[in-house]
Amino acid sequence: MTQALKTQVQILGSMVALMWASTLLNLFLLRGSLLEFGIIPRTIIGLRGILFAPFLHAGLGHLMANTLPFVILGWLVLVRATEDFFMVTAIAMGVGGLGTWLLAGPRTVHVGASGLVFGYLGYLLLRGYFERSFAASFISIVVAVAYGSLILGVLPTVPGVSWQGHLFGFLGGGLAARFLAKP
Repeated sequence: MTQALKTQVQILGSMVALMWASTLLNLFLLRGSLLEFGIIPRTIIGLRGILFAPFLHAGLGHLMANTLPFVILGWLVLVRATEDFFMVTAIAMGVGGLGTWLLAGPRTVHVGASGLVFGYLGYLLLRGYFERSFAASFISIVVAVAYGSLILGVLPTVPGVSWQGHLFGFLGGGLAARFLAKP
């Protein structure tokens, strides 16, 4: 295994391990009390959720639904450049979290890595457009074919699902694509 691949596995593996450990700890030992560290709209204390929410999940089904797309899309971002991965992650978390904090319903708590998943999706889909290189365009097309149906998740169609996190995560990823595109 090359050093670059080892580094990629360590980065993604660490993030996934943190998601699983915090969720299992929360479910089985803390009786859900960690969910208060999610995004709580328009409250000062709820701002901390911008950092913590991607690592907390409401249950095992929620965690499992986020894990595979997080790994696949995250790796496609990471394979290009480690620095890009960290920038896309930070921008998607910031824009996704702040948008959710500003526009989500009152007295709700928002947790889960789906904002990051949608951020990576937005980045990968729009990078081809902004960069206009063969490799970036090819990856954009492959991601559109494999994960394009996820885009419907930015619409308020499923009760209890944070479409705000999906929408603003996607917008954050698109913003990152614009800023990180290499001419």
